[in-house]
Amino acid sequence: MRLVFSILLGLSFLNLEAQDLRAYQLYDKGGEALSFNEMLSALSKADVILFGELHNNPICHWLQYEVTAALYEQDSNLVLGAEMFEADNQEALNLYLNDSIDEKGLDSLARLWPNYDTDYKGLVDFAKARQLPFIATNIPRVYARQVYKQGLESLDTLSDSIKAWMVPLPMPYDGELPGYKALLEMMGGHGGENFPKAQAIKDATMAHFIVLHLPNEGTFIHYNGDYHSKDFEGISWYLNEFKDDLNIMTISTQIQDQVSPLDSASAGHADFTLVVDGQMTNSY
Repeated sequence: MRLVFSILLGLSFLNLEAQDLRAYQLYDKGGEALSFNEMLSALSKADVILFGELHNNPICHWLQYEVTAALYEQDSNLVLGAEMFEADNQEALNLYLNDSIDEKGLDSLARLWPNYDTDYKGLVDFAKARQLPFIATNIPRVYARQVYKQGLESLDTLSDSIKAWMVPLPMPYDGELPGYKALLEMMGGHGGENFPKAQAIKDATMAHFIVLHLPNEGTFIHYNGDYHSKDFEGISWYLNEFKDDLNIMTISTQIQDQVSPLDSASAGHADFTLVVDGQMTNSY
């Protein structure tokens, strides 16, 4: 009986090894699989890293932290920033980073995302513990919504103090970019050009605040929804408009039934692709 059990146990281990269960796999721009350290070596040379996440994917958030921590170990001249914080919340964020308010105070003063505690708090606390800047890069949502309803021109009447929370106006805009055209087609023309423009002012504002807070001889790592940097458009396009000598590297997150091989539909969207197994449980 003991011999039979040993054989069955050995077979089960062989079966698990054959399955090679992996939660994620990284790929380079050419679709070749690579290791975390290989990706990190390239990222360490970037002026700006745009980490395109799926907001409810725990692998994204875990890897964002690991990339940030590993980059810091190589060069402490690091600035963090995120779409999830709107520019008018920068003061509250600074108060927290400087230990002037506690977590409860931050929650009271800033509009934190519902998944802040599970998915972004670790990054903010990483910056706080190491006295790194953390930049609230996004336009306040009320003004993005205003663009959707009333157009970009409606922002011209805002006060200078409010305009300080967004990209300087007038901003460049290219409605022929595939990403913005796809948004228009997805909505069936509903909302007209205002819908992609509402997305564009988010992209432009995030790029504006990234450029404004670039470290000297260091790296700005930015966390944003994958859409905002996918296919080298969005934030990346605006960064090149505002400062054309930047070394920008992008990471796109894709979901597949299996993490290997890389599907053609998942490839080529960024300098690096993070493929996550489709069975991974979402955080919300």
